[in-house]
Formats: sequence, structure tokens, C-alpha cells
Amino acid sequence: MKMKFVLTLADAKRVAAAAAEEAQRNGWSVVIAIVDDAGLLVYLERLDGVQPASCDIAQAKARAAALFKRPSKALEETVAGGRVALLSLPHIIPVEGGLPLVYEGQVIGAIGVSGVQSFEDGIVAKAGADALGASA
Repeated sequence: MKMKFVLTLADAKRVAAAAAEEAQRNGWSVVIAIVDDAGLLVYLERLDGVQPASCDIAQAKARAAALFKRPSKALEETVAGGRVALLSLPHIIPVEGGLPLVYEGQVIGAIGVSGVQSFEDGIVAKAGADALGASA
């Protein structure tokens, strides 16, 4: 048997709050999705004024980051580098804005952000992911 850390609802809310604070500081309307290590939704926050499609996109970015244990930007770079076969795999979202949430070396979930330009989504996601480590 192996011990496994689990993302709690309190953790997810702390991550989302830090991400929302970063988005609001920049005047960005986004959706913030937090998933567990299986890519299942734990918490979703939709800021005022964001496009409805961002709800699905944020969840998809988070799911990809959790299941592939890497930032969605890494998937984007791989596809942009010519490895388009990745697009046929399930749960691939090759767009920046999804980051794994890591605690003591284990991926315990992920954050996905959508609503502004993808590099801005990445900034918001990083603020959220960094909050997990800040008090862990």
C-alpha cells in the first residue's frame, strides 16, 4: 500500500481564492476550476461577466493538467512543435491555463482557468497553484 495525499474542499477554495484575487487585481473575468487527481470537479468559481463557454474550458484545462500531470501549456507546446497526434488522445486541451496542484511531490489535483488570453489564464492559475504551497 502507498499513502496518498488528497485535495480537500478547503484546499480547493484556498487555491481558487488566490486565483480570483489575481484575476480581480488585473481586472480579468475568468472561471476557475479545481479538480482532484482524477480530473473530477471539486470547486468552480465563475467571476462576473465571463463568457459562458469558459466554464467548460476551465474544467477541461484542469482535467488535462491533472490526468497528464503537467501544465496544459506543455501540451500546447508539444502540439505546436508538430506532435499533432496528441490531439487524438482523450482529455487533451493544448491551451495554457491548466496547472497540476502538487503537494510533497504528488499531483493531488489541478487548477484550470479560462476567460482571458491564455497566457493571462496561466498567470491566474499560477497564483492559485502557488497558494497551495504557501500554507501547506
